[in-house]
Amino acid sequence: MLVSPASLLTESLRKSHRGTAISRIMAAALNAADPAEAVRRSLHWEGDALHAGDFAWRPAEGGRVYLVAAGKASVSMAEAAADVLGQWLYAGIIVAKRGQAPPEAPHPRLYLYEASHPVPGEDSVQATRRIRALLSETRPDDLVLALISGGGSALMTAPVPGVSLAALQSLTRYLLACGADIREINCLRKHLDAVKGGGLARWAAPAAVLTLILSDVVGSPLDVIASGPTVPDPTTFLDALAILRKYDLVEKTPPEILEHLRRGAAGEIPETGKETDPVFEGVRNLIVGDNPLAARAALKQAAAEGFRTLLLTTALQGEAREAGRFLAAILSEIARSENPLPRPACLVAGGETTVTLRGEGLGGRNQELALGAVRDLAGLPGLVLVSLATDGGDGPTDAAGAVVTGETLVRARQAGLSPEDFLRRNDSYHFFEALGDLLKPGPTQTNVNDLTFLFALPPLGPTQNNKSTKGSSKMLQPSSPTSQRASTEARHKPSGATSST
Repeated sequence: MLVSPASLLTESLRKSHRGTAISRIMAAALNAADPAEAVRRSLHWEGDALHAGDFAWRPAEGGRVYLVAAGKASVSMAEAAADVLGQWLYAGIIVAKRGQAPPEAPHPRLYLYEASHPVPGEDSVQATRRIRALLSETRPDDLVLALISGGGSALMTAPVPGVSLAALQSLTRYLLACGADIREINCLRKHLDAVKGGGLARWAAPAAVLTLILSDVVGSPLDVIASGPTVPDPTTFLDALAILRKYDLVEKTPPEILEHLRRGAAGEIPETGKETDPVFEGVRNLIVGDNPLAARAALKQAAAEGFRTLLLTTALQGEAREAGRFLAAILSEIARSENPLPRPACLVAGGETTVTLRGEGLGGRNQELALGAVRDLAGLPGLVLVSLATDGGDGPTDAAGAVVTGETLVRARQAGLSPEDFLRRNDSYHFFEALGDLLKPGPTQTNVNDLTFLFALPPLGPTQNNKSTKGSSKMLQPSSPTSQRASTEARHKPSGATSST
């Protein structure tokens, strides 16, 4: 298992008569998104051919497999792929988030590099240069196996000529703080970075390319996940400039970036790779894990625990605090009218909300979502809201998210804490830290967006404690908040590579 249920217990869950069941439901969701299992399910040999979905590669004499893995799940995915490839693995590079990599690569033919996230560093650039150098050796009979997961945009970075890393770092920080969503952020990245928007596929030519993708983007648009390194890019330089204007960033954007984008819009610089580019004829991109997979696993476990279950959505987006109020309203409706489900109920919403920074506090989108729900759940017994980042890291913190119950506001007031003050400062971390309700499972080695769990527990009585009701399942897709904002995450310092050789 990636995550044990015990690592997901908080102060409120330890006191709840169904707290351990709730922790098992969360763990089931996280472990269903195990990146190694996702690779093993998808990649296999049939006779003399390597298969994944409708892709098949039959190694010719002298054919070799090159492996490139980048993202928060890169190490696990690469280790599983190396096991499947066996003798056909020729060489490969893994780029992992700094501080989350093992001491050495998981296979003697793989080299491991750590790089910075979410703002790229010089370590990101150096690792990407090594990838490009490795792929310069490919031949027509070779296969490049790319293993891509969330975080790959920062971990693989190759600034285009005329744009410095410092300029990219500056723009990235502005984009993360201004409210741009991931599609908008990655549109700009693709027009400023040579590995993105199909760039990796171009470097891999003339070899065939198979990309296995663990999706961390709502709806799993291939061109957005890790900025689509092996995918045609439907966006343009004009789109990138429009995003800067939308968020009033033109004056803040480094001049070298503006110059590059304006030259591209004028046709003086070639566009990113488009669908008609012949380089993509030998490329196959395949989603092997995503948010719906984790959400379904949670519902299955919840039914086994005796809950009636309902999938609300896997496309929750919008301002985090408003999403928290929206989801709290659903829970309070259950308390009043037993709609849309009677107790005991477990409802799941997946997706990725965003945060517009207004204060100087510490937190992440899941913690802020939870904080937004505190007042609306106040005084309603048996209601629990849990929001967590599936990668184990919510914003620039060591927490994955937080837990709210109907008693949270009373406990906060007893401790002299005002939810409104903490929201005003974007300081959700310190609010929940004081109450002991931060989720801290540590890095999970996967990343399939966020999950929010809504629980309506039966009243605690002499015949009801830990009793279960046969579960049932429904699906519902209510509207979610529409405003789109981006949260910030931690920055890390650069370093070098290790190999198991």
